[in-house]
Amino acid sequence: MHNYDKLYIDGTWVAPAGRDSIEVLSASTEEVLGRIPAGTAEDADRAVQAAQRALDSWSATPVSERAACLTRLHQGLLSRAEVLAQTITGEVGMPLKMSRVIQVGLPTAVMASYAQMVTEFPIEEQIGNSLVLKEPAGVVACITPWNYPLHQIVAKVAPALAAGCTVVLKPSELAPLNAFMLAQIVDEAKLPAGVFNLVSGLGAVVGEALSAHPGVNMVSFTGSTGAGRRVCHNASETVKKVTLELGGKSAALILDDADLAVAVKAAVNGCFLNSGQTCNALTRMLVPEARYQEAAALAVQVAQGFSVGDPFAGEAKLGPLISEAQRERVRSYIRKGIEEGAELLLGGAEPPEGLERGYYLKPTVFGRVAPGCTIAQEEIFGPVLSIISYRDEEDAVRIANGTKYGLAAAVWSGDRERAQRVARRLCAGQVDVNGGRFNAMAPFGGFKQSGHGRELGRHGLEEFLVPKSLQL
Repeated sequence: MHNYDKLYIDGTWVAPAGRDSIEVLSASTEEVLGRIPAGTAEDADRAVQAAQRALDSWSATPVSERAACLTRLHQGLLSRAEVLAQTITGEVGMPLKMSRVIQVGLPTAVMASYAQMVTEFPIEEQIGNSLVLKEPAGVVACITPWNYPLHQIVAKVAPALAAGCTVVLKPSELAPLNAFMLAQIVDEAKLPAGVFNLVSGLGAVVGEALSAHPGVNMVSFTGSTGAGRRVCHNASETVKKVTLELGGKSAALILDDADLAVAVKAAVNGCFLNSGQTCNALTRMLVPEARYQEAAALAVQVAQGFSVGDPFAGEAKLGPLISEAQRERVRSYIRKGIEEGAELLLGGAEPPEGLERGYYLKPTVFGRVAPGCTIAQEEIFGPVLSIISYRDEEDAVRIANGTKYGLAAAVWSGDRERAQRVARRLCAGQVDVNGGRFNAMAPFGGFKQSGHGRELGRHGLEEFLVPKSLQL
């Protein structure tokens, strides 16, 4: 059991203003993993004030010292790698082997990347008779989701601290235990008081307070598009800078000259990672009408290989969903797909046999999905794939771009130049070309209602910096 009864504010563990707590449940067993404080608006205000007091000193701290602090945080993540992986697998349900690499290995590497990058980043530039400086944005509220909890925290906190900003972190109440472990690492690394603050609680309470707080200069939010709209509304009252990484309905576009077996396997993998609880999941597979039957059969075959089970046992490729509410949400979409005439080729709304406890769901594949139907337009956030056929390349691009989202996409073709040409036409922040690997140094973010701003790499650091021109 991980029981936390204090918040981390102004460099110390302090009692929350209220007495309420939140139970954190295991996604795979439904048992209580731990408890955290249900923070209040008063707690958020205390944290913001601490961050304000620390800002002048931290923003003036030499880059080399800020880099050294991030290096200590990196070392702390390395030393706790296994317990973090075990904890996140309990919270989220990703199979442990994958959690070690993705849920912990990736954010650990990102932390190290900013420790190095900030020492090399040009913070001054001469443009004609102007000296252009890049200064910290100020106090940043980082509001993070549950699906990749530590990664999303580090993708915000690391560049913010590197840039000289101070931070108030509000993690998701569904997967917050790893955030408390990070706060322990921060405490042991002896970062100056107030530079990093942790306030746990509900989004409707703490998230609302932070996004509207006049002492917060910037909000970095990852979550649903609906919640992102609310953050923007609150922030607009004080004209804060806001970066948003929101939902997606990403297309895997398989062109008629692609190696179908290779492309379908990669697309299915891109849909079902983390049980489909991935904002850039490739949930729409677009295939040529002439090759639809072959593609659908291959997709079912690959999906059948995604065994569902205990994420700690070492055998399952799919763990549970995060909560009963999320599972019911996904089930409702599966039922909607059937009602609207899509062909259920695999899976369905019923839980897998023998997995009565835990929020498990079968990998599900729909065929003959109309581009405009609900399951092809709305983010499901579960292991549900929609196969859509198209007439020609123009039709494929139109369908791929035909949602309100624009976070990610993928293209496969036997002709590399053709694949890149089509990729350039897709309205998405990232496009994988013929299976191109994820790059943690490349900018991550979306077009349209998938948000604005970018995370990771140099572009992620620049989001927390504000240009100032000195006319000389």
